[in-house]
Amino acid sequence: MARIVLLQLATALIVAVLAGLVSDTSAAYSALAGGVCCAVPNAFFALRLYVGTKRVDGASPVTFFIGEFVKIAMTLALMGAVVIWYPGVNWAAFVIAFILVLKSYFILLFKQRP
Repeated sequence: MARIVLLQLATALIVAVLAGLVSDTSAAYSALAGGVCCAVPNAFFALRLYVGTKRVDGASPVTFFIGEFVKIAMTLALMGAVVIWYPGVNWAAFVIAFILVLKSYFILLFKQRP
């Protein structure tokens, strides 16, 4: 799970740099915000699942569903914070970065393990 979270954070940074090179700093900040809105809740979700597996009775489906609900709520809260605190957001860069970070785990599906 840590590899997926690190890959998502790296993807957010790469997309932000590319958006800054293609457009302006507003696009770079917007892309970074979009990537963070996706990667940070996923990191907390992965941490919650990891901690749940270390309990004596193990992880339960309830732990998963509560964690997923918290992840969705955190994603919406972060998006709301971006809308409130960054009025000059470049929505194209924000949404593209969010989608790319969200789907970046596909890269790990094709990586061969020794």
